[in-house]
Amino acid sequence: MTSSWALHRSLERIGKLCGAALEDHELRRQALDELAVIVPFSAYAWPLSDPESATGVSPMARIPCPEELPELIRLKYLTPAGRWTALMGQRRPAMSLLAATGGEPSRSLLWDRLLRRFGVTDMLSTVFADKYGCWGWLDLWRSGAGGGFPEAETAYLGAAAPLLAGGLRRSRAAQCRRDAADGAAPQAARRTLPEQAVLTLDEGMAVLGQTASAGEWLELLQRGPRPYQGVPAEVLNVAAQLLAREAGVDSHPAMSRVPVGSGDWALLRSTRMDSATRIDGGRSRAAPPLAVTIQVCPAADRLEVFARCFALTGQQRRLLVLAVGGLNTAGLAAALRISPYTVQDQFKAVFAACGVRSRSALLALALGTAAVPPPAGPDAPVES
Repeated sequence: MTSSWALHRSLERIGKLCGAALEDHELRRQALDELAVIVPFSAYAWPLSDPESATGVSPMARIPCPEELPELIRLKYLTPAGRWTALMGQRRPAMSLLAATGGEPSRSLLWDRLLRRFGVTDMLSTVFADKYGCWGWLDLWRSGAGGGFPEAETAYLGAAAPLLAGGLRRSRAAQCRRDAADGAAPQAARRTLPEQAVLTLDEGMAVLGQTASAGEWLELLQRGPRPYQGVPAEVLNVAAQLLAREAGVDSHPAMSRVPVGSGDWALLRSTRMDSATRIDGGRSRAAPPLAVTIQVCPAADRLEVFARCFALTGQQRRLLVLAVGGLNTAGLAAALRISPYTVQDQFKAVFAACGVRSRSALLALALGTAAVPPPAGPDAPVES
């Protein structure tokens, strides 16, 4: 059994790691190395998520069944027991499969239809969420003679979760900085993003068809493992969230906003197509296909994610949106029903949170359109 001193030291190391604003893949890689010392596991899946919809993006995983990726994602979203969205806001945001099912894992759709075939004996799940949103979740699988995850390991992961939530949020903020730096290229050198694309999927999330521009978008998103390297996991995740909404498992929107490099972002949404197709000679009907649209992320959606990444308040978020719309100090004061002096104070607080010195630098950072100066020093002048 791991000593309490070792657990405390491990959490200290995770806290230090999360304060370094690492790139998210590197943060997750180092965190997994630390977690494995205390909680040994056979396989894992660790996606990030859209902070508002909690829909998965940019996954990291080591699983024994990559050839069943669409089914794994579909069942994960359709399984209520231990679902990451159910763990949000809990005193301990971690739970094992055996605990969630009362020792009867067959009550879990994910385990009953998939994990049991790969010898998984238990799964320890946690969510990384704070008051600004959901930043990802982690599933650790234990197989064979490994048995289940004991209470002490669940408690340890639950204690690490808030630290990692903050670390992931800060890593997304750091990504915004890199996006803005990438977006500083002269306009002539900036790439032209594809037109809106649509993919259609069946109930098992196999791709049925796609519009001409879909291929260009798929090249910009993260490729899945073989044999699904042509279907990014972001597409499967947003489609699976729609299935979860339809099944009454979860109410979050079936959408995600994803950085695609060079300061650009994509918006993905999933809806159910209207018409049904007759099959079997007209004796039955197949469910209408799922449609996943991919388009350039609108400024309002991008600002929503940006505000959450930098831990802005609701008032500060509204100020930012109105400033992007071109209002001056007087116009902002009138729109928000506050004094011009309060507008200036609010801007100073936002500048401090985002590490910039001026409104122009703030808007460049938020929209990823120009270079961002280094954070202001204590004696640097601040434009408000």
